Amino acid sequence: MRAKILKNSIKPPKSLLRAVGRAIADFDMIHNGDRILLGLSGGKDSLSLLNILLHLQSYAPVKFKLGVITVDPMSESFDPSPLKDYVSTLGVPYFFESQPIMERGKQHMNNQSYCAWCSRMKRGVMYATARREGYNVLALAQHLDDLAESFLMSAFHGGQLRTMKANYTISDGDLRVIRPLVYTRERQTRDFAHEAGLPVIMENCPACFDMPTQRQHMKELLMKEESHYPNIYKNILHAIHPLMNKRDNN
Repeated sequence: MRAKILKNSIKPPKSLLRAVGRAIADFDMIHNGDRILLGLSGGKDSLSLLNILLHLQSYAPVKFKLGVITVDPMSESFDPSPLKDYVSTLGVPYFFESQPIMERGKQHMNNQSYCAWCSRMKRGVMYATARREGYNVLALAQHLDDLAESFLMSAFHGGQLRTMKANYTISDGDLRVIRPLVYTRERQTRDFAHEAGLPVIMENCPACFDMPTQRQHMKELLMKEESHYPNIYKNILHAIHPLMNKRDNN
């Protein structure tokens, strides 16, 4: 795969663009005049989505504005600061919010997992920034692998048929959350990030990796099953598609 420069962003491969374009159309994610704030963690998925949205912004018939936010949880082992130089070359508004999430978690977690606490706190910072800066849509970079893992975790551990939503309005009614990568496999973003030389920051928070997580267990389970049943993700997507449209927030 050859990467093509597009206004300092990298043109994604057609397979990625097709998957994202189909998801955006199927779930009516982007409307004319939307102001979209992308959550950029520095991982392969959010960096891939950034370049995809920049490409769509140039060529899609629907016109939208794009901004980027990184929430730094102020963990000693996680340094997302190199993203500042990269995003500055793309010409998009960038909001870098540092919050002592890890330190606050020690006082307020109440036996929750740190990952769940961190995710909720980061989401709150992104909501607040979107409102302050006039964005009406928050874009997140979870992909099909994430949705499949969430589905199994909910079924196995919660006894419920649930997964992440592709497009929903939060309970306050003023922001929509979209996930344009819901038809995209993790290996697609990994390959694109590698081939394009995107500045991926490895997630190395000790709170997340001290012990295997439920999500990692599901990832390994699905990997093993896919080696026997190559269509497993296609089948899971067919099964969870109605759940991705439900209006309860997730």
